[in-house]
Amino acid sequence: MGKVVLMLSISLDGYFEGPNREIDWHLVDEELHTYINGTMRDVGAFLEGRVTWELMADYWPTADQDPASPAPIKEFAAIWRDTPKYLFSRTRDHAEWNTTIVREVDPAHIEELKRTHGELWIGSENLASELWRHDLIDELRIYIHPVMIGAGKIPFTAGVRVSLELVDTRRFTNGVVMMQYRRVSSVS
Repeated sequence: MGKVVLMLSISLDGYFEGPNREIDWHLVDEELHTYINGTMRDVGAFLEGRVTWELMADYWPTADQDPASPAPIKEFAAIWRDTPKYLFSRTRDHAEWNTTIVREVDPAHIEELKRTHGELWIGSENLASELWRHDLIDELRIYIHPVMIGAGKIPFTAGVRVSLELVDTRRFTNGVVMMQYRRVSSVS
């Protein structure tokens, strides 16, 4: 059986994006990007909300066509483009790049996707909140960036209590720290 993994970057003061959806403070250098690519290379499918999918679709499908793009960028472009994606949206009627549109979070459907694809990765906080409410997230990989942005949107607003067990950490030379947690139990 697969698992649902939430990957999220946050600032040291606890925001996942700035007040206007800024993520320009992310410190993704070659070392970090190469590591992330390695963790995502064998992901079975991505689960994405509309905003995240649109941001990704604006850049990643052709990012590897720029000869000046560094190797990790080129590699991730292929990973994102080729990996099946499930876009959770009530408004989009069409999506390209190996994407299936899903209207609602249905726990039975998520379980079926886990059986079909194995690991499912989420990079969308709004979608993650809905999945937390349904007790569907199995693992959390949080990347803490050594920057304070002062304002923005906070993660983990699902209103549920979740017990987690720390299973791994990694410090990168740019100061980013990855903390990997496994869900122990959920209590509403």
